Amino acid sequence: MSTEAAIAALKDKGIEIDLNPASVKAKSRDFFWYSPVLKDRLDHVVADFVATPKSEAEVIEVLRVCYAEDVPVTTRGTGTGNYGQAIPLAGGCILHLNKMDTVKEIHPGRVICEPGVLLKDLDAACNETGQEIRMFSSTWATATVGGFIAGGSGGIGSVRWGALRDPGNILRLKVVTMEEEPRVLEITGNDLHRVSHAYGTNGIITELELPLAPAYDWKGIFIAFSDFDEALRYSYDLAACDGLLIKLASVYEAPIAKDYFQRVAPYVEEADALVGLMVAPHAMAPWETFTADYPGAKVIYIQGETEWKRDPGPVFEYGWNHTTLRALKVDPSITYLQIAYGTDDPIALVHKVRERLYPEVLQHVEVTRANGKVAMGSLTLVKYTTEERLDEIIAIHEEMGAMNFNPHRYTLEEGGRQAVDERQLEFKREADPKGLLNPGKMIAWDDPNWAYEKMYAYPGLKPKAAAE
Repeated sequence: MSTEAAIAALKDKGIEIDLNPASVKAKSRDFFWYSPVLKDRLDHVVADFVATPKSEAEVIEVLRVCYAEDVPVTTRGTGTGNYGQAIPLAGGCILHLNKMDTVKEIHPGRVICEPGVLLKDLDAACNETGQEIRMFSSTWATATVGGFIAGGSGGIGSVRWGALRDPGNILRLKVVTMEEEPRVLEITGNDLHRVSHAYGTNGIITELELPLAPAYDWKGIFIAFSDFDEALRYSYDLAACDGLLIKLASVYEAPIAKDYFQRVAPYVEEADALVGLMVAPHAMAPWETFTADYPGAKVIYIQGETEWKRDPGPVFEYGWNHTTLRALKVDPSITYLQIAYGTDDPIALVHKVRERLYPEVLQHVEVTRANGKVAMGSLTLVKYTTEERLDEIIAIHEEMGAMNFNPHRYTLEEGGRQAVDERQLEFKREADPKGLLNPGKMIAWDDPNWAYEKMYAYPGLKPKAAAE
C-alpha cells in the first residue's frame, strides 16, 4: 500500500485532502462509543487521510487512485452511526461525502438527491412542494441521507411505512464500484438489497431516489400511563388503527422518563410509563376519541397547545436511539440492545423478557409495521457491568424468541441475522475485487466459514500500539 503516492495523486487531481491529525481522527469516528464493547476495540482506530469529493466524478478519481495504490477506502456521511460502520479498521482513506449535498429534483411522490444532504435539509426542501420524506432517523438534524440508507434500518415513519429495505422505500441508487476503472451503476428493484444497509462495503452511493409522502405539521404528544401494560396496548392498538395517521409511537417504561428525560421529568411520576406520538393535524379529533377509551392515559403534552417551563423540543428526539443518548448523558454506564419482538404477539414477549431482566434491562419499545402487521422492537436500555454479562443478557433474549440485532458488533452479519447475505457478498466480488471498500465489516469476505461462536475480530484491524 502506498498511501503517500495516493495522497500525492489525489492532490494533483484537485481533490480536497485533509491530513491534520486532529481532524482526521475526528472524521475516523462515529457513535461506536454507545457500546463499551466497541469502544474498547475501536477507540484507537484512525485513517491515514480524508478525501472530500464534491462530485461523482471526484468520487471516481478517489476510487481509481486508491485502487491502483491498494489503499482501503471507508465512506462516511456525518458519522452518526452507532456500530462502527464508518470506522476505518485498516486505516487508509476516509471518503467523506458531506459536500455532495445537492437536492437535484423533486417530483410528485419522489425526490432525487446526493448522499451528503442532511435528512433535515432534504425534508425541508420537499416540504416546499407539500411533501416530506417517509422516514428519518432521530439524528435527522445531523445525519446524511446516504448514511441513513447505507447504515440505517428504519426510524421515525416506520410505524406507517415499515423498514427502509421494504419494497418501495428506496426507489433507485446510483453506485460507483472500486475497480481499476470504476463503473457507475443504476441499482433498482431486488438489486437494491445488494447495496442498501451494506456500510459501503461493496460500492459508494452517489445518488438516491426516494419516495415521498404528503407533508403534515405533525403534532408531538406525550402521554403518561401508570401501567406499562396499558401503555403498550394503547400504542399497539393505535398503530393498528388504519384510519388514524401517525408517524411515531414510542413507549418508555418507568423510570426512563423520570430519570433520563430532563424536560419531561417534572410532569411525570417515578412509576409512570411514557408514550411519545406524532399525530397528523387532521387526525387529532379521532385521536382524542380513540384515547378516551384508555382510562389510564394522561395526556401531559401536545405540541403548540401545552406550555412547559422548558420546551421539550421535537418528541421524536426522545425516541429511537436518542433515548440511549439521553440516558448516557445522565448515567454513563448505560448501553443498549436492538431487539425485535415481531408481529405475532409482541406484547406478551415484551412482558416475558421484562419479568426476567427488569430492572437491569429497561424497555424502550418502538412500534413499527412489517408485512402489513403491527410490529414491536426495542432499543432496550441496559445497565452495563461486564461484557460477559451483556452476552448473557443477549442470550436470554434469544432463548425466549426475541431476536437480537447486536449493536456491540461492527460487522454486517453479527449486527444482523448472523448469516451471510449472499447478494451483498456476490456484489462485493463484482464491484470491489480487491476488498478495499470498508474492510473488516463483511465477515463472509474474510472468512466464509465463520461460525459466530464468538465476536469476530478482523485480522487487519490496526493494533493499538501502531495507532498510538
